Amino acid sequence: MIIFLSSGLFCLLMAAVGIQAQQTPSINDLNAECLGNVIRLSVAPLFDEVDTVFNDTQIINLTPGLATQCGFSFKFDPMGNAMFFASLQNCFSQNMDDKMFSLVMQFRLPGNHMTEDPVYRVGKTCSYTPWTSREILCDRNYMEVSVRRTLPDIQTIPKQPTGGPKARSGNFRRGAEAVASGYKMTAVVFSPSKNVMNVDEVQRKGYAIANTLTRLVLRSPHNAEETYLQNVAGVPMQVLSTSTFFEQKWLVTRVDATAVCPTPEAVAFTPEVITWYMPKHIDPLFSSDAFTMLEVYMGIDAKRLDTEEMAARNYSVLVTEAHIIVEIPVGAVGGYFKSHIQDDQYFVTYTIEPMLELLWIEEVAHENTSYKVLFPITTPPMARPPQVRNYTPLDTVPEQAVFVLELGTFNLDVELLNITFPTMVLTVAECNARGFNVQEQRSPDNTLKTFRMEVPFSDPVVFKERRAEQGVTTFTLQLIYGLVIFPEYAPFSHSAVVDAVLLDIVPPSVTGYCDQENFHITVDYRNQEPFFVVLVGKRLLNHEFAQQYLTEGDTDFTITLPFSSPDAVFESVHSSAVRSRLDVALLNPYNNMTIKYFSLACSFLKTLTECFSNGTMTALAVKVESAPGLNPGQLTLSDPACGPTYSDDRFAYFHFTVNSCGTTRKFINNVMLYENEISLPDELEVKLNATTSSEQEYQLKVSCSYVANITRTLAFLTRPRDNEPFAETGTGRLMVRMRLAQDASYNTFHQEEDYPVVRYLRQPLHFEVELTTSSDPKVALVLDHCWATLNEDRDSRPRWNLIING
Repeated sequence: MIIFLSSGLFCLLMAAVGIQAQQTPSINDLNAECLGNVIRLSVAPLFDEVDTVFNDTQIINLTPGLATQCGFSFKFDPMGNAMFFASLQNCFSQNMDDKMFSLVMQFRLPGNHMTEDPVYRVGKTCSYTPWTSREILCDRNYMEVSVRRTLPDIQTIPKQPTGGPKARSGNFRRGAEAVASGYKMTAVVFSPSKNVMNVDEVQRKGYAIANTLTRLVLRSPHNAEETYLQNVAGVPMQVLSTSTFFEQKWLVTRVDATAVCPTPEAVAFTPEVITWYMPKHIDPLFSSDAFTMLEVYMGIDAKRLDTEEMAARNYSVLVTEAHIIVEIPVGAVGGYFKSHIQDDQYFVTYTIEPMLELLWIEEVAHENTSYKVLFPITTPPMARPPQVRNYTPLDTVPEQAVFVLELGTFNLDVELLNITFPTMVLTVAECNARGFNVQEQRSPDNTLKTFRMEVPFSDPVVFKERRAEQGVTTFTLQLIYGLVIFPEYAPFSHSAVVDAVLLDIVPPSVTGYCDQENFHITVDYRNQEPFFVVLVGKRLLNHEFAQQYLTEGDTDFTITLPFSSPDAVFESVHSSAVRSRLDVALLNPYNNMTIKYFSLACSFLKTLTECFSNGTMTALAVKVESAPGLNPGQLTLSDPACGPTYSDDRFAYFHFTVNSCGTTRKFINNVMLYENEISLPDELEVKLNATTSSEQEYQLKVSCSYVANITRTLAFLTRPRDNEPFAETGTGRLMVRMRLAQDASYNTFHQEEDYPVVRYLRQPLHFEVELTTSSDPKVALVLDHCWATLNEDRDSRPRWNLIING
């Protein structure tokens, strides 16, 4: 049977042979290791076609079904490296008294079919003692449980020939065919279905059950008919529970075996971190709550890591009362990125296979359990749109100038095949022969690549337009990159148009940086009179604009603009940060041609979600650039009836309690986590997508966490007054002035031109009221009532009380 895998055509064939393997020259790298109760074989790299053979006389195809039943799994990375994992108790190992296990494999590389294909053999003998009372192994395609068997004198049969109908049994001793003088295996009962099967039926269903010298071994595919899901400490787990019956004349003995393995739902993802939750007390495996966790180890690809290795890779393992929590940074050493194309858009996923090894002992039964999970994890697709960066210098003469372009970034499985220009299509080799100097550049850690190219302005593929009267020449380069993802040969493209304007005078330079609140853009016009106008966002820098935001130097000026200014655009929003971008263009005032373009994007740390001790939450949603048709006032929480307390064309402000508006709650240890989501109602999103050319979605998750059991103490002291304050009543006319401060410091105040001033509901206002013309030092100003109205009629409605009863 042929199995099509990501690295090409791969056919795996297996059988048990002698202990020692004759070594022939290595194909590249064959490495077999004993890793506890697992044998790992690494092959790097594989060719397009590889056969793996066990046996000198007969080939056995290890199909996916047989691999699951016999205890094998394998994986490939995008670079063609392969790993094979085999349970020590697999069908094809030679078992010597449950202490030594020997496995031999042969790799056959198909040649030119004119001569015999070369064969490369590798073997490994592993020692594994002592066995625990129960051994559980969870692999990517099967779950296995091995329990100590204390039955006396279980008769066995001779090993079946590997080519016969019972070849799948290998070295296993099948008690169902034992002679009558000893115990024989008669039936297997699955729980909770109570379904009863004989041994042959169990094997036909795809399970494996067998006796070794001292143990009973049961193996099942994931999601098999008799497995079921159980929620354990909030984590979905897959469970296989069996009872195997042995008979000898008047005696019947039962051996129970249960395997429990995690499901993919045990993993949570963020763009930065993978979090894997494993229950500490795996309920179906325990007869009581009294147990002691003896060992907890983490590893990668079935191999344990020590503390120093985990720290170097930024892995972490946290053992709590309820869970064992593994955190792995996305992109960490030990995993790999894979490229994908969806609708001609570039995405990447990150894959890693962590391992957890647990050892515990139940205090009542005094039985120990070894639990090992090989758990492959792949993140959801993450958009990584490539960008063309233009490093073209514009301070040279046209005859010396070149476009310097860089396309990236990509994973290593992406290759550049060709480039399409308006008049021709050139391969990479043809581009280099033409002098375009196309190069592949790798990142320092050799995990990412970009494609760099230089195209002279003088080449015919570059379009030129000269304006002699203005001393300006525009150079335009249009191109389409043709790329492909290996090994699946998935093609995709990326188009770009880049312009360059050369002037007879030295063009200005534009630089910038961000602080915690503002963009700072500096334009240096290099000892020449400014010959340009400035476009900030979509607004020209006029006199009024300059007075408010511009600081001039001798040969430069700096624009300081808040990150929330309408002239900037929000690129993305997260729970604790807003990424904002400010675009600045220097334009020729005669033809509006762009002399210089500069874009600065920064992430500003802002608290967009606030959690209050009285059980209320506030959240601020902002309109992002990717959803230009969005009306923030139409956003709602999970409950469509909960709209914003305040909104305008850029912001929506929400205020709600944690037990309303569809807020969900879950417990993680001693922490209550409340979560909600800000989005458009379904009908509005469908309507918005129907009126725009591209699908738009807006989703912002907000959350608050509270410690479930905590007590806070507040201390205060009281002291009685000697006498109560009082004020004497007088008459007369007083002149007062009221000003609105910009913040609680009362250092700066809003001027008349600042009004109207926009504030959110429930946002504090800081007023100063001053008595201006009184000459009596005994007169003091005490505010009793203060309110605001929409017009100068103090009795008009509506009115908003600012001070009530002082």
